[in-house]
Amino acid sequence: MYLGEEAQPKIFHPVGAEIAEETYQIAKFPEYVQLRQALDTSEAMGLSNPFFTVHQGITSNRTMIDGRELTNFSSFNYVGMSGDPVVIKAAQDAAAKYGASVSASRLVSGEKDLHGELEREISRFLGTEAAICFVAGHGTNETVIGHLMGPGDLILHDALAHNSILQGAILSGARRRSFEHNNPKAAEELLKQYRHEYRRTLIVIEGVYSMDGDYPDLPKFIDIKRRHKAMLMIDDAHSIGTLGVTGRGIGEFFGVAAEDVDIWMGTLSKALGSCGGYISGCKELVEYLKYTAPGFLYSVGLSPPNAGAALAALRLLQAEPQRVRRLQQRSRLFLTLAKQRGLNTGMSKDSPVVPVILGNSVHCLHLSKALFERGINVQPILYPAVEESAARLRFFITSEHTEGQIRFTIDTMAEELERIHPEYLTETLES
Repeated sequence: MYLGEEAQPKIFHPVGAEIAEETYQIAKFPEYVQLRQALDTSEAMGLSNPFFTVHQGITSNRTMIDGRELTNFSSFNYVGMSGDPVVIKAAQDAAAKYGASVSASRLVSGEKDLHGELEREISRFLGTEAAICFVAGHGTNETVIGHLMGPGDLILHDALAHNSILQGAILSGARRRSFEHNNPKAAEELLKQYRHEYRRTLIVIEGVYSMDGDYPDLPKFIDIKRRHKAMLMIDDAHSIGTLGVTGRGIGEFFGVAAEDVDIWMGTLSKALGSCGGYISGCKELVEYLKYTAPGFLYSVGLSPPNAGAALAALRLLQAEPQRVRRLQQRSRLFLTLAKQRGLNTGMSKDSPVVPVILGNSVHCLHLSKALFERGINVQPILYPAVEESAARLRFFITSEHTEGQIRFTIDTMAEELERIHPEYLTETLES
């Protein structure tokens, strides 16, 4: 049974016929025309573009934009590592010793001892046998999923899976199917129907979902993958540093053994204050990827400043677990106060990702702008990134946010919503 996507219709040009400009002039691509129309419509409505705002310095709980200091909820510097003096010095020291780039693929001449230190520290932190670092988080999912899986294989992923997971699945050529968000029973039904038709089967879920701030029932997915002889991959990007007593992610949160999950993926750009991605698991997985994964083999190695910063941040996280406790306390405060004021926070729980769902893109733009004018920076997430009924502002809480900043933000948001959409708070509280 075919589980893949519908094939795109082919466009044929009869001999001698004029080839349409929209097929070779980028300015006339239908996709670009649609984007330009959306931007022009927002401008005509007097709504300033909230994207690509220039931040003049370190972004944590505070940021500087156009010379104004604002409370910032739009960066995932969860435990304050980006900007920490220890992490900055480690990046500077690494650049001074090794240069700004390793200037080659690690396979040939780009390998530095710093790479090995970082990978060993990651595997020790997670309790796995080995780890491998890539230059980008998105590229990690893309190249690893695209490389491990292929035609004749099956990929099952959560309906709200990150774009990098989807792109990796498409790249692989494997059949792919989504299952209802955070529904292990739905995933198992697909396995019952189709597992026998495919060579390898990979289930991909996330530790914390970055749009909604919720997480899966990991033990149930582990049980399912065992019984159906499938592999399980977890994108831990938003749960490392945020879930678990010491920030070791969803595995620690549920108390599962590291070997219960086949592939642990994470990023260096969030709680670890650097840039890049990693895969951690058994030594055979890591050895295979080091010699064959295209995104590793044919890419320059992770830069020394990024590797040095990530290593310092990981060690600092272990030395100062109070950062995690403070983050979790601030996140609970934000979520509790938001619910008390009648804000729709969707499925968010136990994480520093808290959406405030308005269900109207125009209202989101107005609210984001109003908050900005009152000294609060938060980004709107609009259609088509989410369904119109799920349009929202998305808040990233950090350990550096003060209780005062959080209380002021919730109060200010409720006040501005009364002006922008007077019925919103009443409707939410009544529902």
